[in-house]
This record gives sequence, C-alpha cells and structure tokens, in this order.
Amino acid sequence: MSELYKVSSNPHIRSKVTISGLMLAVIIALMPAAGFGIYNFGSRALVVILVTVGSTVATEVLFGLYRKKMTVTDLSAVVTGLLLALNLPVTIPLWMAVLGGVFAILVVKLLFGGLGQNFMNPALGARCFLLLSFPGAMTAFDCDAYSGATPLAALKAGEQVNVLDMFTGRVSGTIGETSVLALLAGACLLLALGVIDLRIPGSYIATFTLFVILFGGRGTEPAYLAAQLSGGGLMLGAFFMATDYVTRPITVKGQYVFGVILGLLTGIFRIFGPGAEGVSYAIILGNLLVPLIEKYTKPKAFGYRKGGKRLEREK
Repeated sequence: MSELYKVSSNPHIRSKVTISGLMLAVIIALMPAAGFGIYNFGSRALVVILVTVGSTVATEVLFGLYRKKMTVTDLSAVVTGLLLALNLPVTIPLWMAVLGGVFAILVVKLLFGGLGQNFMNPALGARCFLLLSFPGAMTAFDCDAYSGATPLAALKAGEQVNVLDMFTGRVSGTIGETSVLALLAGACLLLALGVIDLRIPGSYIATFTLFVILFGGRGTEPAYLAAQLSGGGLMLGAFFMATDYVTRPITVKGQYVFGVILGLLTGIFRIFGPGAEGVSYAIILGNLLVPLIEKYTKPKAFGYRKGGKRLEREK
C-alpha cells in the first residue's frame, strides 16, 4: 500500500457542543416554567427551588472533594435540582426537598458512575423516592393560592375543570407543571437550538392521546382531551425529562418505541390506576427498559450478511 493512514484515539468526530452548554440551554428553557411557578405560588416556590438546587450542587461538590474529581462545573447538578424542584409541591417541608436532592445526585447519579452512567433520570428517581416515602407531603397541594384537588384529580372524580386555566397555569399542582404555555415556550427554545427533537415527545403525546380516546370513556371530547394533555406534568415530562440524553435510547427507532411505551404506561396509570398521575412512574419504568429497547432496535452492521459472514471488498 502506498497510502499512509493516520489513526488517532476516539472520538474521531468532534463537536463544539459541550455538556455545560447543553445544560445551560436546558436551564434557560426551564426559566419560564420556574418563573411562572414563583408567580403562581409565591415566594415559597423560590425558596424550594433554591434549597433543592443548593442540595444537589452541594452533594456533587462534597462528593467531588472526596473523590478528588470535581464535575459540578458541567451544570448537570443544577438541572437535576431545578427539575426536581419543579416536580415538588410548594408546601413540601424543606428538609424533604434537601433529602430528595441528595438522593438524586448521590444515589441515582454518582454511585452509579456519575453523568452518563445513571440508569434513570435522577430528578424523577428522587421524586418517586419522595412519593413512596412521604406520600402525604408529596400530594398536599393546598396552599395560600389554591385549595382542593388538582385538576386531574377532579377530572378523574368526574368533575368539570377549566381547561384555559390549566393551559395558562392558574391551577394547583407541583411548582413547574401547571403552566403548559410556559413549558411549551421552553420546549420551543430547545427544539430551535437542536438540543432535543420531536421523536420522543411527539410519539409520547400522540400515543397517550390515542390511548385516552380509546379507553378514557369520553371518546374525542375536546375539553376532556385538552385537560388530559394539559395536566399532571405531561408536557414537563415529555419535553424535559423523557428526552434526557443519558436515560433515553440512542437509536432512532428506539426513541420512537420509547415514546410509545411512555404514552401507553401514562395512559394505563391515569385511566386504570388509583391515582390521577402517571408521568413520573411511566418515565422511570421506561428508563429501565432502555437497554432492551436498544438491543432490538440497533441498526444492522454495515458490511455483514445475515448469518454473520463478513462481506469481502471487491477487487
């Protein structure tokens, strides 16, 4: 051979995109939902956000000092803390918010190897941990601004709900899930920047909508469908947590399959389950299925025949 080939270590294709840049984009995209949550629920919401983010960042810093490897500058701990805070009720005791932040970073993320090694979304893992440990505090949505059941709980009980209030966010719920308008504004930013695409959110929402039409008992009733789509953190989960780079499938087909599974699970939990919610558990269970999804959706290796015999280059 007359040609010389220079081989270097991977990665062979490099990009100017950085982890901290991606995380900063997510933080900015979450600002409309966080800002509306503070407006909607008052200064207590800001305190919960600051305490939760502070606990996630502090946990990562302390672990980094212990391991002599500091990773907090990638901003992933800030994103985890912010997402967790937006999934908490404004009335939660602050020590529970701290416990959730520590659990998200230490147990779900760092003990499994850090960013890129966690098997489920840390914020949702912590939320489910708190739901199982303190169900009363995690489902107490009465506050100075609102009292009574959440719109989804009222809908499940057969009561009428105000869809416009659900879309704008003037309802009870967790800090960041109430305003679909604010969440969609942040999602549009992530889509415009190319941080996420519509494969998972689109297939998730479409599958859930079809499930509700078939099994919700009200067919294609517009108000009922709009209420189901606007409530329970569906938009927060679909655009900001199901699209997590680490815990979603990497294959294109797998991402569509993942979205369909999330839609089916959310529909099952909401329509047939005892509670009115289902997004958090659906995404967590979907995360656990990702290795299996990737196994059966990986593309065929180029240059191999069926049976494993390698194709030889023509001379």
